[in-house]
Amino acid sequence: MGLELLCSLVAVLAATYAILFGLLKKLNEWYYVSWLRKKQAPPLPPGDMGWPFIGNMFSFLRAFNSQDPDSFILNLNKRSLPFFLCFTNKTLSRNCYCCIGTGGNRYGGTSIYRTHLFGSPSVIVCSPELCRKVLTDDEHFLFGYPSSAIQLGGKKSLYGVPNSEHRRLRRLTTDPINGHRALALYVRHIEDIVIPSLEELAAMNPPIKFFNEMKRIGLKVIAQVFLGSTKDSVVSSMVKYYTELFPGVLSLPFNIPGFAFHRALKARKKLVKMIQDELDERRATTLVQDRKKGMMDLLMEVEGEKGEKLEDEHIIDLLLLIMFAGHETTAHTMMWALIYLNHHPEMLRKAKEEQEMIIKTRPSSQKGLTLSEIKQMEYLPKVIDESLRRSNFAFAIFRKVEADVNFNGYTIPKGWKVVVWHRALHMDPNIYSNPKEFLPSRWENHRFKGRTFIPFGAGSRTCPGADLAKLEISIALHYFLVNYKLEELNPNGPITYLPLPRPADDCLARIIKLP
Repeated sequence: MGLELLCSLVAVLAATYAILFGLLKKLNEWYYVSWLRKKQAPPLPPGDMGWPFIGNMFSFLRAFNSQDPDSFILNLNKRSLPFFLCFTNKTLSRNCYCCIGTGGNRYGGTSIYRTHLFGSPSVIVCSPELCRKVLTDDEHFLFGYPSSAIQLGGKKSLYGVPNSEHRRLRRLTTDPINGHRALALYVRHIEDIVIPSLEELAAMNPPIKFFNEMKRIGLKVIAQVFLGSTKDSVVSSMVKYYTELFPGVLSLPFNIPGFAFHRALKARKKLVKMIQDELDERRATTLVQDRKKGMMDLLMEVEGEKGEKLEDEHIIDLLLLIMFAGHETTAHTMMWALIYLNHHPEMLRKAKEEQEMIIKTRPSSQKGLTLSEIKQMEYLPKVIDESLRRSNFAFAIFRKVEADVNFNGYTIPKGWKVVVWHRALHMDPNIYSNPKEFLPSRWENHRFKGRTFIPFGAGSRTCPGADLAKLEISIALHYFLVNYKLEELNPNGPITYLPLPRPADDCLARIIKLP
């Protein structure tokens, strides 16, 4: 009798849960869809708005906290049922979000889906044509990163300003770091940091967190370029504060102790103070010629059409964002390139032989790399591109619409976010055969370039430091491959995918100097 009562109670609870779940989701769908019928506008893209307020964040977090983050996009095509029903009705489990299967009603292969992520109703696009269409249309699709990213990036950063202001600031920040002449100048600066840094790592007896050390090298380079300074005390503090800031970029924007966003805001304040102190010091001294000028000095000198100077807030927000993006991207790619090569001995041998051949064929009087040598490399650029594709530093690029947009036969309503899911491109088996395999040889066919390979974005807002980043990665890999080897302590350990893909132990390893 007791067992029958318990079974009945469980059945009632399960039914109540299912009805409540379905009702809340129906109400949420009705909230977002009903007004379109009154306007007789084209429909929303197919998809699922999830729970009220929460949307599909549970599904997103479940996928990205697993070892298969791409299951989120795969499961986006499937209709969902409550988690509880997986245990009460086995025949339904293959169609729910918590179970990965091949069954279920699909929304269709449209490559455009409605959802609700990071606190906003959103449309995800994940085909080459749609991704490029969004990224190259500045009129309809503006920067639309989540509130947490905008607040941490700053109101005056390249993320927070309108298109007209963005073009002006982008020109100011990219001209000094692009072009043959500028890149050739930075080769020596990068070598002066990379060579002694790698020697220091090889001299350490205890294992190191290789990813953290790559971030330190990356930040030294970016600090040299943008601040004209590589003081150890400055770099050490910046590594610490940026490490605390990064997890808050895509977090819930709750400024409450214990939340990632709260810690990130505190780290941002400390970074702002460091840059402000540097600005004040430079204005107080007349001995600028005694130190190397950086981007900071150029931004302090620049004038607008009416002779106005950039405000400190402008300079600080610009530098904080550029330095953040610059050192994280390079550190991430350098680490993964060496990990992938380490796991593929034949590819490692090929990459190493190419770099050794560069040294053998240069004049004996030449010391160090030249930009011409870097541009003549053939295999290493393929390794870098494949590392960018396979590791996917960022899974998506965010835009928003400020007015209703008819896009590919669907309506994207005013205020909605548009999420360009370029990870889906880079991991699409229809574009890249065996996408989970690390295969630099695939880049011998350049058909991938342009539409289907966008690690730095596309259009007018393509990452302005892409060329400088690839230059730094190339130089660091050259000196590592020629002189050192990576000895991972946990080569098959788990991977953490949020806020970016990295070994869960930050690649605990030893750096061994070669004889």
